[in-house]
Amino acid sequence: MIRMEVSLVQLRAGEKGEIKRIEGGPMFHNKMASLNIRPGKVIIKVAAQPFRGPITIDVNGRRITLGRGMAMRIFVEVGG
Repeated sequence: MIRMEVSLVQLRAGEKGEIKRIEGGPMFHNKMASLNIRPGKVIIKVAAQPFRGPITIDVNGRRITLGRGMAMRIFVEVGG
């Protein structure tokens, strides 16, 4: 099975992935950690709003909505 790394924006709704890396400074990393979004966590992309709208993900049964710019800086590994 081929594994590849993509940003949250590139996941399809309902697709699952493991967070591999988060790009950004310490403040961004702290913000993501406070939302329980950190490397090693498995997330599910619930939905993406059209026209560059926000992305909704599920982390440990909790739904979180992120702006598209934030989602572009979070990379997950998915099976192909």
